[in-house]
Amino acid sequence: MPGLLVAAALALGVARGAALAYAPSVADLDAAARAVGNRRDVAQRIGLSVFSTRWSAQVTQISANQLGEHLIVGIRLWGVKFHRPITRDEFVEEVATLVERTFVAAPATEEIDVWASVPIAVAKGVVVSGDLAKPTSRTVFSLTVRRGETAAAVRARASARSDGVFWDPSWSRAAFRPS
Repeated sequence: MPGLLVAAALALGVARGAALAYAPSVADLDAAARAVGNRRDVAQRIGLSVFSTRWSAQVTQISANQLGEHLIVGIRLWGVKFHRPITRDEFVEEVATLVERTFVAAPATEEIDVWASVPIAVAKGVVVSGDLAKPTSRTVFSLTVRRGETAAAVRARASARSDGVFWDPSWSRAAFRPS
């Protein structure tokens, strides 16, 4: 019996040492916590690339959903409380870089939808979940990018407020520092 206790203690020590040898990074934790969709594995892989950088605009969620051969990725940004003041052009650059990293991390992606949301004030006692829910956020920016579109084309389209891009005018005026 004493030999069995020694063996168990050794096994526990080895297991504990192995657990301490790998401490997940913040990028690992964020990738796991912010991944959603029916292809969480893909969302996490994208997250590992995305969360290795501290962006000015906080990335709050990465979703990956596949239906048949179609893989669609969504990247949600928080449109308030940027980590540092940024210009509109710097925001566009961050969005374009997020799109580039996503296509590299998940080359089978057919489409990437990027959107920024801001909170909506909700009075105490208002229903915020279920069938009668009132919204708690609103979209202030959105961009859809199809596989094959160049990074330069994405930057130009997002900067020019062209087709496939939505900018809330009041948010856009207030959110960014002047160029």
